[in-house]
Amino acid sequence: MAEEAIRQQRLPRWMKMKMPKGESYSRVKNLVERHGLHTICTSGNCPNIGECWNRGTATFMILGEICTRSCRFCAVRTGKPFPADEEEPAKLARSVRLMGIRHCVITSVDRDDLPDQGAGIWASTIREVKKMNPETRIEVLIPDFCGDKGLIQQVLDAGPDVVSHNLETVERLTPAVRSVAKYRRSLEVIRYVAASGSIAKSGIMLGLGETRDEVLQTMDDLLEAGCRVMTIGQYLAPTKSHMPVAEYFPPDYFDLLREEGIRKGFRFVESSPLVRSSYHAEEHVNAG
Repeated sequence: MAEEAIRQQRLPRWMKMKMPKGESYSRVKNLVERHGLHTICTSGNCPNIGECWNRGTATFMILGEICTRSCRFCAVRTGKPFPADEEEPAKLARSVRLMGIRHCVITSVDRDDLPDQGAGIWASTIREVKKMNPETRIEVLIPDFCGDKGLIQQVLDAGPDVVSHNLETVERLTPAVRSVAKYRRSLEVIRYVAASGSIAKSGIMLGLGETRDEVLQTMDDLLEAGCRVMTIGQYLAPTKSHMPVAEYFPPDYFDLLREEGIRKGFRFVESSPLVRSSYHAEEHVNAG
C-alpha cells in the first residue's frame, strides 16, 4: 500500500483521478456491491468509471481472471485458468439487465488453453446479452485468437455492434511488451473484422518508449487495415515488476494526436492521458 501511495504521488498532476459521482453512478455502484457483480470498471480501478456509469456504459470480463499470456504491461494474473463456466453468458446477461446498461463492453483474458480459445463462450455471451437486453448495444474487445479467422468469425456471427482489438503499442516495441501477440497478426485481425462489415476499433498506450513518428505510422497501419476508431491513453505500470513508464505525456500532446488522427481519416479518436479502451464507447457505434 505504501509503495502504491508513493507511486501515485509521483504521477504528474494531469494524471490525478477525480472521485466518481453522479446519480446513475451511485445507483449502479449500489447494484454492483449488493449483487456481487463483476466489472472491469471496478476491478481495474478505471479512472473513468464515474463518467462511463453515468452514461450507461460498463465493461465486463469473461472467461475467468487468469490469462495464459504474460504481457509486461498487464496486471491480469498469469497461469493455468479454471475451466470455462458454461453458465457465464446467462449470468453476464442478467447483470447487464440488472444494472440497466445501455452500452455493454465485453472483454476477456487470453485462453490459449482451450481448443476454441474461448470463441464459443464469446459467441454465447453476445447472443445472451442481446436476447435478454435487446436495446443494449454491444462492443467486444477481443483477443487475437492466434489469428484463427474461423474463431474470429464465430464472434462476428453473434452480431456485436463494435469489434475492438488493441495493438497496445508500436511495432518496434511489441515483442518487448506483448508476450505472444504480434503486431502484424493483430493488424490482420483488425483487417478481417473490417472486411466483414463490422466497425473495427483499436487502441494503444503511450509512454513505453515509442516515438511520435512511430505513433503516426501505427495510425497509418490501422487505417490501411480498415480501423475507424482509435483510443490513445497513457501507460501506467501496475507494479514495479511490470514494464516501467518511459515518459508521461501532457494532455496537449494527446490533443495533437487526436487532431492528426481525425485529419488522417479516423471517424473517432479518443486521446487523453486517462483514456482507456471503452472510453466514450457508446459513441463509437456511429462510426459505421
